[in-house]
Amino acid sequence: MKLLTGHASNFSQRRRLVFCVFFLLSLACLSRLFYIQYFGKKYLSALARRQQNLFIELAPRRGAILDRNLRPLAIDLSADSLYAIPQRIKDVEGTAARLLPLLSNVGIELSFLKGRLGSSRHFVWIARKLPAETAEKIKDLNLPGLYFIKESQRVYPNRQLASHFIGFAGIDNQGLEGLELYYDRKISGTAGWGVLLRDGRQERLGIWEKLVLPSNGYNLVLTVDEVIQFIVERELARVLKKFRPKAASIVVMQPYTGEILALANAPSFDLNETSRTDYKIRRNRAITDLYEPGSVFKIVTASAALEEAIVKEEDKFFCENGAYRLTRHTFRDHRPYGWLTFQEVIEYSSNIGTIKVAQKMGREVLYEYIKKFGFGAKLGIDLPGEAEGIIRKPADWSELSIGAISFGQEVGVTTLQLVSAISVIANQGKLMQPYLVSEIRSEDGVVIERFYPQILNSVISPQTALRMKEILAGVVEKGTGRLARINGMRVAGKTGTAQKIGSDGRYARDKFVALFIGFAPADDPAIAVAIVVDEPRPVYFGGQVCAPVFKNICEDVIKYLMIQPSSIGEYALRYETEEFD
Repeated sequence: MKLLTGHASNFSQRRRLVFCVFFLLSLACLSRLFYIQYFGKKYLSALARRQQNLFIELAPRRGAILDRNLRPLAIDLSADSLYAIPQRIKDVEGTAARLLPLLSNVGIELSFLKGRLGSSRHFVWIARKLPAETAEKIKDLNLPGLYFIKESQRVYPNRQLASHFIGFAGIDNQGLEGLELYYDRKISGTAGWGVLLRDGRQERLGIWEKLVLPSNGYNLVLTVDEVIQFIVERELARVLKKFRPKAASIVVMQPYTGEILALANAPSFDLNETSRTDYKIRRNRAITDLYEPGSVFKIVTASAALEEAIVKEEDKFFCENGAYRLTRHTFRDHRPYGWLTFQEVIEYSSNIGTIKVAQKMGREVLYEYIKKFGFGAKLGIDLPGEAEGIIRKPADWSELSIGAISFGQEVGVTTLQLVSAISVIANQGKLMQPYLVSEIRSEDGVVIERFYPQILNSVISPQTALRMKEILAGVVEKGTGRLARINGMRVAGKTGTAQKIGSDGRYARDKFVALFIGFAPADDPAIAVAIVVDEPRPVYFGGQVCAPVFKNICEDVIKYLMIQPSSIGEYALRYETEEFD
């Protein structure tokens, strides 16, 4: 009896123990379920969404950049981008080994590839915007866990042409330099996005749970003419080959409107290969680099003297036979001259004659006209990085400054400022704001925004501008600019040769900048041109280096404009009626 009682007692204890264990396990499960339901819901829901949904950003098509005749300078094309879902990749080493030979040509290394393929993330980029042949070879491998998506890729069909002002966009189609940067908000568009459903094996089901389509960017229509740009860059290439300069810049402007018809720098670079290009070469020298302008700056001194009635064309100045001492310094001419009329002073580019004109004028008047011509300030071109230049106030001038500044020393200017200044004389005394974009259009051609010529300042009277035209025509016909003469066409211009300052702070004897500014035809200007060549060799005078370049550009551009329908005449007519005032 005692034995049965003992067995019953042990059984009862074991039953209570089993019950307690099951109760505790049930309580733990219920607690876990309660925790998951109330505290882990957000995390697990997000995890499920990441496993079942694939979020994809849908890039917009970047707006095209077109020349004034709607020829494309920058466009967007579709390209394949490779991405991976690492959880689907069973053999990381093998997959990386098969991919590497195909991706090494786009700069991808083995360590990077293994890191991406072995990632714990649900989505990783492998290579963006692959060449078509590379993408096709990868597709042929049919590797699990690798997928492609179409993205838009920026392409520049003319490669080097107009590279410095077009600029370029990065891998994510964000503008980084030039017009691509300045107008990025207009042409970049707005990205869309979509959520694509996947099954438990992470395979795409081809069903969009949510979809917001991208809004493509606007197109830019430029004032630049692709043909004129080509002519200018052709001439720059010849300059590089013949004179081996450090750099050179040319700007061609429509003087009545301020429209930039061409802007080029040398050396140039391929817009499709920017990652392989030094940033120094990519610099837009025409608007960023400062030079002492030398004798081309005499147009300011001469215009001011005529406008203020300080001199007349026939007034004579003794040019001291080539050497003129002012306080402690002796100024010299490139040739010894005796008596010259004021017109001859400019035609033969006498520094001494120009100094004497400036002395009659005074520093305050000279400074006033320098500022009126647009020097020492940004002109407001629609490009990033424009430099103001260097113009000191008269209070900071030394006793020598009135002489030096009158013929282009002690000042710093850009090529853009020079072409704008010579355009003042071509344009009846008015300074125009330079600009590159004439219209912003939608994809279907609707004009969203239009830009018109803007007058920045009335610098000199039309009568003074006409007198200066005749003087500058004389520079080409019988003065220092004779190599710029064109058969059958009168042109006007001014030569310049500026010594560069050496590392010791003094003017170097073997480093010069050659310059020429002018317009054509002289009587009815269609184009204004500024040419700057930095350290040409073996010759360095502006009349020898730059004047022939001006001649070649004007001959070809004027011929082209005569047969090319253009809005230049239309703008000039509207300008004459003061619609843009």
